[in-house]
Amino acid sequence: MPAMMAVKTVRYASLFAAAQACLATADPMEKVALTQHCAGAFAAGELGLPQDAAAPEPIGMPGRPPRPGLVHPRELPRRGLGSAEGRAAFIHAIAHIELNAIDLAWDAVYRFRGLPDGFYADWVAVANDESRHFVLLRDRLRAHGHEYGDFDAHNGLWEMCEKTAHDGLARMALVPRVLEARGLDVTPAMIVKLRGLGDAATADVLELILREEVAHVAAGSRWYRWYCERAGVEPRARFSELLLQYAGGYLHGPFNIEARLLAGFDEDELASLVEQAALSR
Repeated sequence: MPAMMAVKTVRYASLFAAAQACLATADPMEKVALTQHCAGAFAAGELGLPQDAAAPEPIGMPGRPPRPGLVHPRELPRRGLGSAEGRAAFIHAIAHIELNAIDLAWDAVYRFRGLPDGFYADWVAVANDESRHFVLLRDRLRAHGHEYGDFDAHNGLWEMCEKTAHDGLARMALVPRVLEARGLDVTPAMIVKLRGLGDAATADVLELILREEVAHVAAGSRWYRWYCERAGVEPRARFSELLLQYAGGYLHGPFNIEARLLAGFDEDELASLVEQAALSR
C-alpha cells in the first residue's frame, strides 16, 4: 500500500503527538496507514507517554475527506439489502462507522491524560483493529462497484465524542458501551441476511468484525468501571444517569445478551436494559 511507505520514516515525540497526527489525517487510506504505523511504533516502545505533556487541544472535527457528505440520520434513504445498491449502501454505512471508530480510539488516547499505561495500550490496539476493519469493508464495497464516499453518511459517533470530551468516565460509558455495543446487537441478523442473499464474503467480514468488537466494548466496560472506582461512584446507577443525560434514558433492544456478557455487561445490568427497552416501546 503506497500510503504505508509514506509514513515509514515518520517519528513522533510521544504517543499523544502520534494520536493527534492520526486524527488530523484526512485521506482514509493515509489514516489507516498512519494508524498501523503508529500502533507498531507504540508496540515497539518507540512512542512514550510523557508525564509532563501539555494539555490536549480543544476537540474539533478530525481530518475527513470531502466525501461522503454528512447529513442528519433522517435524511439517509432507507434501502433494503435485496438490491445490489442497497447492499453497497449498507457496506458503506458500516465502513463509515469503522473509519469513525479509528478516530474515536485515537481521541481517547489523545484526550485523556495521566491514566494507566494499559488504557493507552487498549485504545491503540482498538484503533489498529478498526483500521483493518475499514480496509476489509472498503474492499467489499469495491467488489460491489463502489468507493467509500459514494453514499451520504451521518456524524453521530463523532458528535458523542465531542459531547464527552470533558469526561473520560462518560466517554467510556457512552461510546463503547452504548454506540459501539449496538453493533453487537444488530450485526448477527445482518450476517444471516447477507448469507441468505449469497454475499458470503461480506458476511465473513462482519463475523470477524463482530468477534473483535466484543473485545473493544469490553475495553470500554473495563475502563468505565475503573473510572467509577476511582470516582467512588456505583457503576450501574451512574450508567443509568448517563443514559438519561445523553441517550434519552434507554437503549433500544433487542440485545445480543451473549455478546454483551462477553463484553463486560453483567446479568443484572442487562436485565435492567431489557426492562427499560420494553417499557419504552
